[in-house]
Amino acid sequence: MDELTDVAYAIADPVRREILTMLRSAPLTAGDIAARFTISRPAVSRHLRVLRESGLVQDQQTGRHRHYSLVRPRLGDLAAWLTQFDTRHTDWTQRLAALDTEVHRARRDRGRTEPAHDQHPAHHPTEDTA
Repeated sequence: MDELTDVAYAIADPVRREILTMLRSAPLTAGDIAARFTISRPAVSRHLRVLRESGLVQDQQTGRHRHYSLVRPRLGDLAAWLTQFDTRHTDWTQRLAALDTEVHRARRDRGRTEPAHDQHPAHHPTEDTA
Protein backbone atom coordinates (compact mmCIF):
# COMPACT_ATOMS: atom_id res chain seq x y z
CA MET A 1 0.00 0.00 0.00
CA ASP A 2 1.13 3.56 -0.56
CA GLU A 3 1.38 6.05 2.32
CA LEU A 4 -1.96 7.74 1.64
CA THR A 5 -3.72 4.37 1.50
CA ASP A 6 -2.11 3.37 4.81
CA VAL A 7 -3.40 6.53 6.48
CA ALA A 8 -6.88 6.17 4.97
CA TYR A 9 -7.06 2.56 6.12
CA ALA A 10 -5.91 3.47 9.61
CA ILE A 11 -8.55 6.16 10.10
CA ALA A 12 -11.34 4.05 8.59
CA ASP A 13 -12.01 2.43 11.97
CA PRO A 14 -13.97 4.49 14.54
CA VAL A 15 -11.87 3.18 17.46
CA ARG A 16 -8.68 4.37 15.78
CA ARG A 17 -10.25 7.75 15.01
CA GLU A 18 -11.19 8.07 18.68
CA ILE A 19 -7.61 7.24 19.70
CA LEU A 20 -6.33 9.97 17.38
CA THR A 21 -8.80 12.40 18.94
CA MET A 22 -7.55 11.47 22.41
CA LEU A 23 -3.96 12.15 21.38
CA ARG A 24 -4.68 15.62 19.97
CA SER A 25 -3.81 17.47 23.16
CA ALA A 26 -1.17 15.29 24.82
CA PRO A 27 0.58 11.92 24.66
CA LEU A 28 -1.07 9.08 26.58
CA THR A 29 0.07 5.71 27.80
CA ALA A 30 -1.35 2.60 26.21
CA GLY A 31 -3.07 1.86 29.54
CA ASP A 32 -4.72 5.31 29.64
CA ILE A 33 -6.00 4.81 26.11
CA ALA A 34 -7.26 1.28 26.79
CA ALA A 35 -9.05 2.40 29.98
CA ARG A 36 -11.30 4.69 27.91
CA PHE A 37 -12.73 1.82 25.85
CA THR A 38 -14.99 -1.11 26.62
CA ILE A 39 -13.06 -3.35 24.20
CA SER A 40 -10.21 -5.54 25.47
CA ARG A 41 -6.69 -4.25 26.00
CA PRO A 42 -5.32 -6.60 23.32
CA ALA A 43 -7.85 -5.14 20.85
CA VAL A 44 -6.70 -1.61 21.72
CA SER A 45 -3.09 -2.75 21.28
CA ARG A 46 -3.92 -3.99 17.78
CA HIS A 47 -5.47 -0.61 16.93
CA LEU A 48 -2.40 1.19 18.28
CA ARG A 49 -0.17 -1.06 16.16
CA VAL A 50 -2.13 -0.13 12.99
CA LEU A 51 -1.84 3.56 13.86
CA ARG A 52 1.89 3.19 14.56
CA GLU A 53 2.55 1.25 11.34
CA SER A 54 0.67 3.85 9.30
CA GLY A 55 2.86 6.57 10.84
CA LEU A 56 -0.05 8.39 12.51
CA VAL A 57 1.26 7.82 16.03
CA GLN A 58 4.65 7.19 17.50
CA ASP A 59 5.45 5.45 20.72
CA GLN A 60 8.17 5.89 23.27
CA GLN A 61 8.99 3.42 26.01
CA THR A 62 9.45 5.11 29.38
CA GLY A 63 10.11 2.61 32.12
CA ARG A 64 7.24 0.12 32.11
CA HIS A 65 4.94 2.43 30.15
CA ARG A 66 4.64 3.04 26.44
CA HIS A 67 3.55 6.61 25.60
CA TYR A 68 1.78 7.30 22.31
CA SER A 69 1.70 10.66 20.59
CA LEU A 70 0.13 11.98 17.41
CA VAL A 71 2.23 12.52 14.26
CA ARG A 72 0.35 15.48 12.78
CA PRO A 73 2.12 15.76 9.40
CA ARG A 74 0.79 12.34 8.37
CA LEU A 75 -2.78 13.61 8.78
CA GLY A 76 -1.81 16.74 6.86
CA ASP A 77 -0.92 14.66 3.81
CA LEU A 78 -4.40 13.14 3.76
CA ALA A 79 -6.04 16.50 4.46
CA ALA A 80 -4.15 18.07 1.55
CA TRP A 81 -5.32 15.33 -0.77
CA LEU A 82 -8.92 15.69 0.42
CA THR A 83 -9.03 19.44 -0.28
CA GLN A 84 -9.48 18.72 -3.98
CA PHE A 85 -12.97 17.48 -3.09
CA ASP A 86 -13.85 20.39 -0.80
CA THR A 87 -16.58 22.31 -2.58
CA ARG A 88 -16.58 25.04 0.05
CA HIS A 89 -13.28 26.38 -1.31
CA THR A 90 -14.66 26.40 -4.84
CA ASP A 91 -17.87 28.08 -3.69
CA TRP A 92 -15.95 30.89 -1.98
CA THR A 93 -13.71 31.39 -4.99
CA GLN A 94 -16.74 31.71 -7.25
CA ARG A 95 -18.55 33.99 -4.79
CA LEU A 96 -15.56 36.31 -4.43
CA ALA A 97 -15.16 36.47 -8.20
CA ALA A 98 -18.85 37.37 -8.56
CA LEU A 99 -18.51 40.05 -5.86
CA ASP A 100 -15.49 41.50 -7.65
CA THR A 101 -17.48 41.66 -10.89
CA GLU A 102 -20.37 43.45 -9.14
CA VAL A 103 -18.03 45.98 -7.54
CA HIS A 104 -16.50 46.83 -10.91
CA ARG A 105 -19.96 47.03 -12.52
CA ALA A 106 -21.24 49.35 -9.77
CA ARG A 107 -18.22 51.63 -10.10
CA ARG A 108 -18.64 51.77 -13.86
CA ASP A 109 -22.38 52.48 -13.62
CA ARG A 110 -21.87 55.13 -10.94
CA GLY A 111 -19.43 56.92 -13.22
CA ARG A 112 -22.07 57.07 -15.97
CA THR A 113 -24.85 58.50 -13.81
CA GLU A 114 -23.07 61.02 -11.54
CA PRO A 115 -23.06 64.65 -12.66
CA ALA A 116 -19.78 66.44 -13.24
CA HIS A 117 -17.88 67.49 -10.11
CA ASP A 118 -18.27 71.24 -10.77
CA GLN A 119 -22.06 70.89 -10.50
CA HIS A 120 -21.88 69.72 -6.86
CA PRO A 121 -21.87 72.34 -4.14
CA ALA A 122 -18.61 72.47 -2.29
CA HIS A 123 -18.63 70.51 0.92
CA HIS A 124 -16.48 71.83 3.72
CA PRO A 125 -16.72 69.92 7.00
CA THR A 126 -16.85 72.07 10.09
CA GLU A 127 -14.35 71.49 12.81
CA ASP A 128 -15.40 71.21 16.42
CA THR A 129 -13.51 73.46 18.74
CA ALA A 130 -13.69 72.44 22.31
